[in-house]
Amino acid sequence: MTNHLFEKIRARIQVPDKVFLESPGGEHMTYADVLTASADFAAALVALGVEPGDRVAAQVEKSPQALMLYLGAVRAGAVFLPLNTAYTTAEIDYFLGDAEPKVFVCDPGKRDALAATNAKAKVAALETLGPDGRGTMAERASAEHGQFADVARDPQDLAAILYTSGTTGRSKGAMLTHDNLASNAEVLVESWRFNASDVLLHALPIYHTHGLFVASNVILFSGASMIFMARFDADEMMRQMPRATAMMGVPTFFTRLLQHEGLGVETTRHMRLFVSGSAPLLAETHREWQARTGHMILERYGMTETNMNTSNPYDGERRGGTVGFPLPGVDLRIVDPETGKPQEKDAIGIIEVKGPNIFKGYWRNPEKTAAEFTDDGFFITGDLGKIDADGYVHIVGRGKDLIISGGFNVYPKEVETEIDQLAGVVESAVVGVPHPDFGEGVTAIVVLQRGARLDEKTVQSTLEDRLAKFKLPKRVIFVEELPRNAMGKVQKNVLRDSYKGLFAGPRPS
Repeated sequence: MTNHLFEKIRARIQVPDKVFLESPGGEHMTYADVLTASADFAAALVALGVEPGDRVAAQVEKSPQALMLYLGAVRAGAVFLPLNTAYTTAEIDYFLGDAEPKVFVCDPGKRDALAATNAKAKVAALETLGPDGRGTMAERASAEHGQFADVARDPQDLAAILYTSGTTGRSKGAMLTHDNLASNAEVLVESWRFNASDVLLHALPIYHTHGLFVASNVILFSGASMIFMARFDADEMMRQMPRATAMMGVPTFFTRLLQHEGLGVETTRHMRLFVSGSAPLLAETHREWQARTGHMILERYGMTETNMNTSNPYDGERRGGTVGFPLPGVDLRIVDPETGKPQEKDAIGIIEVKGPNIFKGYWRNPEKTAAEFTDDGFFITGDLGKIDADGYVHIVGRGKDLIISGGFNVYPKEVETEIDQLAGVVESAVVGVPHPDFGEGVTAIVVLQRGARLDEKTVQSTLEDRLAKFKLPKRVIFVEELPRNAMGKVQKNVLRDSYKGLFAGPRPS
């Protein structure tokens, strides 16, 4: 038996001297370097006592060495646990206690602050790795000799645990197997036509499935190269773009690049593909990008628990406001939230998916795992969606975002779509907040373009001809920006909490 995931990566290394990644600062790694460096990190982890199935947690800034730590953990037979760099000490305390890793790697500057937390969780080794690639973990790796016999792992063994965002209750650890990651990478390489001649602009974080598994694994599985940027910077992206053929990003990347004077047909003519995910892309952004560059953004849909489920077609219409079709090997259906019965075309319901990309379950939480899968093996995503007459999948929102006002179901996306079409509106978020008469009051939070003039009554009166009365916002709040998480998703739970008392007292004059 081989190491399932890494053996597939190794088999795709046809030209060892080919550049795997390079940074704007000049650092670069070849595929031969990948084999050597990942072997060194694997050997260093084993020397620290890591055994097959042990967890290796990492809260580190993005660097080539951090990526090699991930690959080293895979080769050592460990389960990699990347943690958001924004997590506080209290949050790290929970993750370490829940996952019980053998090794925890953190930023050198945080080591002292996290030492007590690490000791409380009884983690055997606390190591460091900085954004410059230096630290005690890197020192241990550099003392090795570039040779390592990969620990055997079969397709169903765990390769990683990714904790969900935890917007409702404690974060849960999604267990991803070697085959979850390998099968999804193989499908994406084929679906998006990646090959060894591609160069990807990689400005995503690598503690999240988008940057770590979608972007990095697709490059590894296609033998391509990437420009590995520490973070998103519009000016730097435009400077590096002439050397790239593809870019993966979150919607914020595209909206900020649209504000860059250098973006245009000439500066993007050579590009082959722009992919957006992790949060919904406004249809207006899709249209504006195509008008400005001549390229249609390819939007897809995935989750921490599932990797990628759907994608707009590489060849064919990339329809704005949709996430395309189920990927090869993925079964997707829309079911009634109450009965679980499959819905007809264009009917809104809960999205359920099944396939080799679907996670093994929640770490040490069999009750939650059982509750989230149907009897016939479909994962209940909790996302509301529909499939239109042409087969395109639409994401309407999260099931928990459904508003029940006066006994009627209100789907936020439907209201947001109408508001977003109003002149002067940049974007909107619609939530339900407690209402003494209706249970929940439909509330719209709106961001306006600079200098735009729009008031609450105008929004409400304009929507009267477009939406049923029970869907109309009872209040419209204007803000400068919407709260978002690290991946650009609007945090509707924050909005619901912020405005939970909106209808409790007398209405402001």
